[in-house]
Amino acid sequence: MRIGKQDQALTAIATSDVDSITVRGYDLCDDLIGQIDFSDYFWLLVIGQKPSSAQRKMLDACLVAIAEHGLVPSVQAARMTLAAGPEAWQGAMAAGLLGMGSVVAGSTEVSGQYLAQVMAKADADGTDLETAAIACLNELKAQRKKVPGLGHPQHSDGDPRAIKLLDIADDLGVTGRYIETLRALAKHAPGIINRPLPINVSGAIPAVILDAGWPLEALKAVPLLARTAGLAAHLYEESLRSIGFIMSHQADVAISYDGETSKPSNSTS
Repeated sequence: MRIGKQDQALTAIATSDVDSITVRGYDLCDDLIGQIDFSDYFWLLVIGQKPSSAQRKMLDACLVAIAEHGLVPSVQAARMTLAAGPEAWQGAMAAGLLGMGSVVAGSTEVSGQYLAQVMAKADADGTDLETAAIACLNELKAQRKKVPGLGHPQHSDGDPRAIKLLDIADDLGVTGRYIETLRALAKHAPGIINRPLPINVSGAIPAVILDAGWPLEALKAVPLLARTAGLAAHLYEESLRSIGFIMSHQADVAISYDGETSKPSNSTS
């Protein structure tokens, strides 16, 4: 993106005048409020068109799958922030969302980009997706890097959320090249990397939602929106019965200091 002067001072999302508010070509009050579900509205806002029934169901499934997963680091950050500043829900929510990086929740974006990379290699080399997947896996092994979207420390026999999402995609008829690529990676990764590597939810979500028609460039919006709902639940509970300082205290107990001990002061007689 060019910094400085830009040529196009335009937006296609929303406008308003004294009599109406228009969002993506629809009158907000007459056509949208009370007439459209939020998942449909989210799709409309981002893409500019209402989703099909299959697209809506796939988006809903992804949002439900990733909204909540316990006291992960982003949730702990949000709850401890609210404990320290009970009036700052927006700050606590922001703390949680800022904690969604390439390891937790934001890994969906990394996995989606990797799937696109494998597909691009297949197109560039004129090979099928399975051949491209094998080549990309060998490259990762040589670089000693993890395979995005595969593997789980707890669900070693298969992430149940991923299995469910892929089944839903098959049932809805949205399965396409992204899911085909993910399944090719899952088929060959254990043999190449030499350990169990089941598809995890961060691999399934980009595969199913991208095949459903969601844009790769906006992929991270899906887990961000989903986790906002989960964070709202944790912040509400934190406001009723706080555990933020308990978590902070447990960190003090669990983590030992291994720095230098106090140095004696130099005294002169």
